[in-house]
Amino acid sequence: MSITAERKTALIKEYATFEGDTGSPEVQVAILTERINNLTEHFKGHKKDNHSRRGLLTMVSSRRSLLDYLKKKDEGRYTKLIGSLGIRR
Repeated sequence: MSITAERKTALIKEYATFEGDTGSPEVQVAILTERINNLTEHFKGHKKDNHSRRGLLTMVSSRRSLLDYLKKKDEGRYTKLIGSLGIRR
């Protein structure tokens, strides 16, 4: 259900804007997207898990805020990120 350390480092390496970057919006959104996808799969088998659903809604909200910030600052980076993650259609 949670993200593994190896997967997290792979995401950081893939979406980092410079060496050692762990706090840029791209990296944060990529990690949140991975966690959201894992929880979405969890809910397919556990429909009544309302405690985890609240955590999912919190993660979706923080990802939305980060995406809004990125779109306001640099729309090119925003479109590239949503395209590579496949979160908007």
